[in-house]
Amino acid sequence: MHEMSLALAVVDQVEKAARGRRAPGVLSVRLDVGELAGVVAESLAFCFELACAGTVVEGAELITRTVPGTARCEPCAGDWEVGMPPRLLCPRCGTAAVELVSGRELLIREVRWAGPAAAGGPRRPQPITEEN
Repeated sequence: MHEMSLALAVVDQVEKAARGRRAPGVLSVRLDVGELAGVVAESLAFCFELACAGTVVEGAELITRTVPGTARCEPCAGDWEVGMPPRLLCPRCGTAAVELVSGRELLIREVRWAGPAAAGGPRRPQPITEEN
């Protein structure tokens, strides 16, 4: 089950960012998961809970959003959602898709940090960036 290795990698990245921010905990982690990534959302959620045990991420809510798979045809410049199973022939001109534009990603979109401000009212989400 590759969902466990994905969950461990997500938790590791969030833990590193939490240490950098000196965050005492994590409220939620929002992921974009491509429909072509071969990830079963329920399995990922189960594995995420296990991977969080004993870490600063323990108890965080995992929120996933499915990103549709899209392709772009180079000859006619048409874009389309490929669906599942993937339709890799251009619906406009019939040529094979040259480029998959989206649908294979697993991206940490947002992390909401726990801390003193969490009890004091609304918080602004703090995304993880390359600098964190």
